[in-house]
Amino acid sequence: MNRSTISLAGAVAALVVLTGAASLTGGGDSKAADSAPSLRLPVQRSTLLCPSPSSSEFAATTYTSFTPTGTVAGSKAPDPTAPGSAQLVPAVAKGKAFAPLKTPGKPAAYATDKADAPALIGTADGQLAPGWTVQQTTVVDSGPGRGVLGTSCVAPGGDFWFPGASTAAGRTDYLHLVNPDDTPAVVDISMYDKSGLLKASTGDGITVPGRSSKPVLLSTLVADKDADLTVHVVARSGRVGADVQVTDSKLGTDWLPPVSAPATSLVLPGIPSDATDVRLVTYATGSDDADLTLKLATSTGLITPAGHETLHVKSGMTTAVDLGDITKGDAGSLIIGSSSAHSAAPVIAALRVTRGKGANQEIAFLPATAQIATRATVADNRPKASILSLTATGKAATVKVTSSAGATGGTAATRTVTVKAGSTLALQPPPPAEGKGNFAVTVEPLSGGPVYASRMLLLSKGGVPMFTIQPMPDDQSSVSVPEAGADLAILNR
Repeated sequence: MNRSTISLAGAVAALVVLTGAASLTGGGDSKAADSAPSLRLPVQRSTLLCPSPSSSEFAATTYTSFTPTGTVAGSKAPDPTAPGSAQLVPAVAKGKAFAPLKTPGKPAAYATDKADAPALIGTADGQLAPGWTVQQTTVVDSGPGRGVLGTSCVAPGGDFWFPGASTAAGRTDYLHLVNPDDTPAVVDISMYDKSGLLKASTGDGITVPGRSSKPVLLSTLVADKDADLTVHVVARSGRVGADVQVTDSKLGTDWLPPVSAPATSLVLPGIPSDATDVRLVTYATGSDDADLTLKLATSTGLITPAGHETLHVKSGMTTAVDLGDITKGDAGSLIIGSSSAHSAAPVIAALRVTRGKGANQEIAFLPATAQIATRATVADNRPKASILSLTATGKAATVKVTSSAGATGGTAATRTVTVKAGSTLALQPPPPAEGKGNFAVTVEPLSGGPVYASRMLLLSKGGVPMFTIQPMPDDQSSVSVPEAGADLAILNR
């Protein structure tokens, strides 16, 4: 056998391995391979990053880790016999892993009252990776930062937007950056007020060492004292997780999560029925000004808020408007569209929501949220303390709501509901049967138009209506993978 024959045989063998083809008859059809349909396969590994919860000695934090069971529509099911693990480890130093998740469908919880609790790096693989979520909930029962801080731990990335930050007197806003990788990440921070880009003294080239976290006090980056800012975080190298921790000396505290990607239409689902003040902060990310329309999806349908029918947002500038008690006793969702009078321009937006009055007030933030394509999950729900908001922006939608088993056992509970076209349905998720402890809620649209969702967690204490709101975007538990086929024509090239 000569050298060329050996090379050809090796190439054929390698091709069989790479494509997974069992047959080598014929030369293959490259056109057929190009047009081969794609498969949706479950993700094999998920990474989530949780910021350092609070430096208050009065803080108590609960972490809840959860992976839903079942398969999203159109996706291949995970192998139930495949091994899997999901756990959290401290980002600041090598430490013991905690909140290990053993099986899909049942949450794992961990609690701490340490004032120096670190940021966390979480990983899940195997059958525990698809749809994995971690909720971090902190209760500060006294002091200047009293309130509830809740956030769904974020996936690492390189681009984050935060409309709704502030450097005004009485506000203390920290941008928390977490680097999950061994190599350093370099981050640039830009801030925009109503006049445009602010000149930051030290906002460019911030280094976050490998497997560590860095809090950045926004007021130290600029001299301006602005009530309404948009913060843009871009990783020049590496990747990070980013969240903004907001503390208001009069209104309480919460996390401001990153908003969904800029778009010409946005949905902010789940404004509480008893909101006493709602403030909208928007920013136009493109080169053109944005002319927007505002509508409120109530329990009975769409209405136009009196006095707030339209909003003009200049390019590269932050625009804020006080919507007051816009819901007036009926939970709703804000739907932002583009005016037909001008070309549509991309924007981002978030709401600062206030509940209570006088000294007994608390705030939470509700960002624009992506549509639930197939499934969304939020962890750390508590009996009679969670309110789920579902919004159908187009046609009416049929939605399945599943409450998992509790952290200490029990049986999952399911309820199917219909959300009327252009409306918001607020409901308490069905509690799991018999089990105790916090539980997770999964939302799956079954039919009809687009669905958006959020969860409000109510943990009132001492007369203060403490609460937090978590958006529920699609969990992106599957990815599209082209089907591979044998193409021996490559051997002739």
